[in-house]
Amino acid sequence: MSQSESSKMASSKGMFWTGVAISALPTLTLLASAIAKLAMTPKPEDLAPIGWEVSKIVPLAVIELACTVLYIFPRTAVLGAILLTGYMGGAIATHVRVGEMFVIQALIGVLLWLGLYLRDARLRQLIPLRA
Repeated sequence: MSQSESSKMASSKGMFWTGVAISALPTLTLLASAIAKLAMTPKPEDLAPIGWEVSKIVPLAVIELACTVLYIFPRTAVLGAILLTGYMGGAIATHVRVGEMFVIQALIGVLLWLGLYLRDARLRQLIPLRA
């Protein structure tokens, strides 16, 4: 193995593990959010300002959990990221509609894709960054 191949493999492993670490942040956040929703932590008075009924929380939690599980597994990670992008878009739209900050939701979306980009060489080939 040549020096460049060796350094390329080390760089690839480093990118992969950096991607795993970055992916862990939004994954844990989304899992905690889904679990809190399933535990019915939100109260009607908490949901009134954003216009959601309590009856809609469990279906939203199931969708959030299913999309996050898809994102966790390498074979379905891209599908999970696409679905979670839509989910986070809905969350951003809800917060914008009621005049609340949406930075966290946008950051979750960015971290989902950044983590996946770093851990999936096929995605980097499909969408190469060029200088």
